[in-house]
Amino acid sequence: MTALASRDPEAVPPRPPPDELDELTLARAQRGDARARRDLVVRYQRPVFALLSRMLHGRAAAPLVEDLAQETFLRVFRALEGFDRRGPARLSTWILTIAGRLAIDELRRRRLEVAPIDPAAEPAGPAAADADAERVRLAAALQHAIDDLSPEFRAAFLLREYHELEYAEIADNLQIDLGTVKSRLSRARAALRRALEEVYRA
Repeated sequence: MTALASRDPEAVPPRPPPDELDELTLARAQRGDARARRDLVVRYQRPVFALLSRMLHGRAAAPLVEDLAQETFLRVFRALEGFDRRGPARLSTWILTIAGRLAIDELRRRRLEVAPIDPAAEPAGPAAADADAERVRLAAALQHAIDDLSPEFRAAFLLREYHELEYAEIADNLQIDLGTVKSRLSRARAALRRALEEVYRA
């Protein structure tokens, strides 16, 4: 009976996390394969748009979000060949790092207007449920509180709470040490907590 050939563990690429691009497609994208690069954009465009939209909140920011998303992927493809597929950084984290830094740079350059709350979203008339009114009020207060955070605090908060990055990944993303990540998150959460407490007291 012929023995099964032993597999070289180096020859078998590790399976990526379920939300990551598979190893072979990533390798093709790094070699410049157009279809693989389209697959990469399709896989990661939603989290990129989500992060940029939350960082640059407001109706007036929509064209800017589109521009920065395009710039994000242009920079991704320019640097993709040097991305270490077997390194500690996940591809999604690396891409969000590029998007986050673009957003922070933009926020530092200009002060974006916070979009007014859409009156159509407010419950109108006595028929509106109290629960709906409270939910709208809390959501508006939370968004305003996030908008009031500094770009650096906002980035740390969104990467942790919305994109579920680990503290070490946030530190690498923002190029700060772990203690600074914890400090920024603590202060951001405290600011949001104060904003919500004011709503409850009103």
